[in-house]
Amino acid sequence: MAGKLQVSIDLNVCVGNAMCPHLAGKTFDLDDNRQGHVIDPNADTRENVMEAAEACPVSAITVVDTESGEQLFP
Repeated sequence: MAGKLQVSIDLNVCVGNAMCPHLAGKTFDLDDNRQGHVIDPNADTRENVMEAAEACPVSAITVVDTESGEQLFP
């Protein structure tokens, strides 16, 4: 079984296009400034989290498998 995920958003890069909460709404949300924030990195399926990270137009989302330490995205 795959390990849990560590997910972070680089707020210096995030442009707030809202794809992350649209694709993985239990994991991501936008604040009042339209900056993405991680709510719970393991609330959505791994597939949904990866889809959200890959959909970010500026690659602001980093996803790491905590068990293996492998960076899954970018």
